[in-house]
Amino acid sequence: MTDRLGGGVRRKRPTMRDVAREAGVALRTVSRVVNSDPTVGAHLVSRVQAAISALDYAPDERAQQLRRGTSGTIGAAVRNLADAHPVLSAVDMASRSHGLAVLAMSTEDDEAREREAVMSMCGRRVDGIVIEPIGTSHDYLSAELAGGLPLVAVDRPCGGVEADAVLSDNAAGIGMAYRQLSVHGHRRIAYIGDDERIFTGRERAAAFRACVAASGGPLSGMVHPGVVTSSRVASALASVLSGPSPATALITGNVATTIEALRYLGADAGRLALVGFDDFTLADILRPALTVVAQNSAEIGRTAIDLLTARAADPGRPVQTVTIPVELIARGSGELPPPV
Repeated sequence: MTDRLGGGVRRKRPTMRDVAREAGVALRTVSRVVNSDPTVGAHLVSRVQAAISALDYAPDERAQQLRRGTSGTIGAAVRNLADAHPVLSAVDMASRSHGLAVLAMSTEDDEAREREAVMSMCGRRVDGIVIEPIGTSHDYLSAELAGGLPLVAVDRPCGGVEADAVLSDNAAGIGMAYRQLSVHGHRRIAYIGDDERIFTGRERAAAFRACVAASGGPLSGMVHPGVVTSSRVASALASVLSGPSPATALITGNVATTIEALRYLGADAGRLALVGFDDFTLADILRPALTVVAQNSAEIGRTAIDLLTARAADPGRPVQTVTIPVELIARGSGELPPPV
């Protein structure tokens, strides 16, 4: 048989019938051993396992899927696979503990790409989907959900359909960041974050406005949500740092914004008090080290898989939204005082 990837010749894979012949048992006995039937005697299990080892036999997963009526696979549609994605890593780890494999696809922050990726997963009959939603409406999944597809949204809820969700406590996180800067003497605090069409961008910007209103601080010109690009973040920073009363502190709404802000500030980064929403690798080796609001990615991933498996076991259970607490990690940049 020709190998489609390498162009070589692939040897014929041993079959369950070959294992039965090698072990000297019935085909049905091999099937029961492969499928972990506890009623098979230990001596037969030993003979079959020895034959499997001798022949280097691997069960046909497609045939097993047909018998079970499940694929043993879940989908995970996330914003970007090119960057480190701690929640996807946690989903993968939690899935493996349930004997599930993860098929991951990147949506690239594009609604059409999200729909294409998710419907592709549905076409592959995955057992469930974990989605980091980008689109404002997920009505296209109504038929799949009605048919029993388990779906869990992470970081932000799905729109237009009822689905389980795992969120971080965005408002509490922004409140922590704002208070940390306030207690170190800052009154002119600016916020630069993600596009408000995205749930987290909207939640965090709204929480910042609420913090400013509650403290009586200045708001005009201090809130800059939008698409995260180098030019847009640079323009926002230039705006808040100029004029007769510039900002003395900054809260960034996600890790992409934080990195763009640090890139713009360069050597001057240590002169502006800064708290970033999201922790990331190397944040602790900056000078000063970066104070962050850290999301509990491991807990988000575990909870998502717990909800997914619970939904698969009981499709009629009430839809649940779980909010995971965040943590402020003070490292130095958020504790800088205002310039004299």
